[in-house]
Amino acid sequence: METRANRKHPFAGVVALLALMSLTACSAATTDSAGGSGAGAATGPKVRIAVGIDPSFAPFFLADEQGLWAENGLDVELVQFGRGGEGVDALAGGQVQLAGNSDTTTIGMLRQNSGLRSLLVYEESGRYLKVVLGPEVADPSKIRKMAVVPGLSELAATRFLESKGIDTKSVDFVTADPPEIPALLEKGDVDAYVLWEPWPAKGTELGGKVLETTGDYGLAYAHWLIADNKWLTSNKTTAVKIAQTLQEAARLTESDPDGAASATQKAAKVPTAQTLKAIKEIDFDVRDITAQDLEGYASTAEFYADTGKVESPPDVARAALRGWFTEQTKGS
Repeated sequence: METRANRKHPFAGVVALLALMSLTACSAATTDSAGGSGAGAATGPKVRIAVGIDPSFAPFFLADEQGLWAENGLDVELVQFGRGGEGVDALAGGQVQLAGNSDTTTIGMLRQNSGLRSLLVYEESGRYLKVVLGPEVADPSKIRKMAVVPGLSELAATRFLESKGIDTKSVDFVTADPPEIPALLEKGDVDAYVLWEPWPAKGTELGGKVLETTGDYGLAYAHWLIADNKWLTSNKTTAVKIAQTLQEAARLTESDPDGAASATQKAAKVPTAQTLKAIKEIDFDVRDITAQDLEGYASTAEFYADTGKVESPPDVARAALRGWFTEQTKGS
């Protein structure tokens, strides 16, 4: 996901990778589009797509549930990961062929994964991520520790503090996985965090309070469909079909939120009410990456360099394929 001002047309080694895949297999279900309800028959090569486990991935789950992949001649398997960065690692390691992930998180991983290519945007929002304060935190000036997930969450936390005139060096960033963070807030181990649903809702259940959304301080994110360049070069036709199917599913998510919520509940065990709320906060549709996007992405790349996370800004202009979707589907 990327930083940009709010707008009306609103993220190791072989042993470590194998361990990651093993852990993921134990902790998250894997779904296959062959089990969907569509009448079509999958005829293309097997394609594994890395997705997360929150409502922002509803279009993928809905496409699976409705059998849209098979209807378009695709043999797709969705592989769920607890964090977007894990899915990108799996993509770079050849364990999956495509991934859905935030622009911000992906940009932070480009230096070590130069073959990643972003094909399109399939969702964006300035309302889905929220700032949550602890029960005893009266206002942001009292924040001393913030829980963050590397990538979008950390960037959103940094921009939040800056928007309140708080020196980020005066606040300790505590790195944790999303499911751990609401409990850390309840125990007083951290004072605040900025995350996507369902973690803000979990935080309020444990006594925290939502202060504002990222859009309130001018930050929006987008989700990219990402591929490895080597795979993309050899499988462009398949990639285009997947992009077109994702567009169909994204629009169906907007027009049939109940169906999308049901599919997400079945695939990722997310309560339907959470997904319905998320669909109201997220704009789902497939579109090209634009020149305006690239300006925002460059700012995000500078963030990673300025904070010392990488030696120099990642080459986003090479990774983000401007106008790819329109170019590839022209005349179709």
